[in-house]
Amino acid sequence: MIPTRKIEVGILGATGMVGQSFVRFLQHHPWFEIKWLGASDRSAGRRYSEATAWRLSGEMPQAVRDIVVEECQPGNAPRLLFSAMDAAVATEIERAFAEAGHFVVSNSSNHRMEPDVPLLIPEVNPDHLGLAPVQRRNRGWRGLIVTNPNCTTVVLTMALAALRPFGIRRVLMTSMQAISGAGYPGVAGMDINANIIPFIRGEEEKVETEPLKILGRFTGQTVEPLEARISAHCNRVPVVDGHTETVSVELAAKPSIEELLAAFRSFRGLPQQRGLPSAPPQPLIYMEEQDRPQPRRDVERERGMTVFVGRLRPCPVLDWKFVALGHNTVRGAAGAAVLNAELMYSEGLLEP
Repeated sequence: MIPTRKIEVGILGATGMVGQSFVRFLQHHPWFEIKWLGASDRSAGRRYSEATAWRLSGEMPQAVRDIVVEECQPGNAPRLLFSAMDAAVATEIERAFAEAGHFVVSNSSNHRMEPDVPLLIPEVNPDHLGLAPVQRRNRGWRGLIVTNPNCTTVVLTMALAALRPFGIRRVLMTSMQAISGAGYPGVAGMDINANIIPFIRGEEEKVETEPLKILGRFTGQTVEPLEARISAHCNRVPVVDGHTETVSVELAAKPSIEELLAAFRSFRGLPQQRGLPSAPPQPLIYMEEQDRPQPRRDVERERGMTVFVGRLRPCPVLDWKFVALGHNTVRGAAGAAVLNAELMYSEGLLEP
């Protein structure tokens, strides 16, 4: 199912770091074309090139430079919107657009755990889009809010999804998270240089709850969370891009290492079956080298949309342990939301 012409899209919070990641990721997208950019009243009325201090590598895409930024209010925006809004203001703005008939595909955390809001990783739980009619009925909206998970959650949950057939019981995860996850200017240089900061506000709570919803069972009306327990330790480290996670997991079944490796290597989902534009051919890649994956060497591969796994070995406390790595601003943010929108279109949700 391919659009006969490009679908116009807009970005809420377009001038910030995640907004810029959306702009860059949507360059040359075969289905979507940026036609509208929204930001705070400080930026409204100015061209995007004037309102935005471009912080990403490379040049600001030419196609967006002359778009005049508007306030984040329903009115002129296209029907499909990607939200990079700060959590401090996202709730009311996203709801206003959904009520006005817009489809808001959000990277913000505000609505993720609401019972009638899909929290999606398209390879893992595409059936949770079945919450869309429930949300509209509950709230009386013509539009819809769909969310992608926290960036650390995405990496962990994609790896765990491959192990779901073996029955996930308990998970212990320690993250080493890139400074780009803190936005710009991020973490003060005197704090992060040659240092590790063992606290990221709100992060551990998200990682301990979001995967249970994503890996849960959709009943037709709601999601029953996975009956498992997750313990997370989240740390900020002096890496630019890429969240690395060390994971120990207890499984109900007692698979062999060969069965686990086969599960990682064979993991695919609906995006791969349908050939969605942003879907990597292999959403998980297992690396044989003892010292991989590494952020500097691996995180930009596959356009940042693949999670890399390595160092699978027995765990003396739980059953097995491994390392996972993913790009926090691509697969963990902008790329995740764009893939969600592609899935929505392939399911017929974006039809007029």
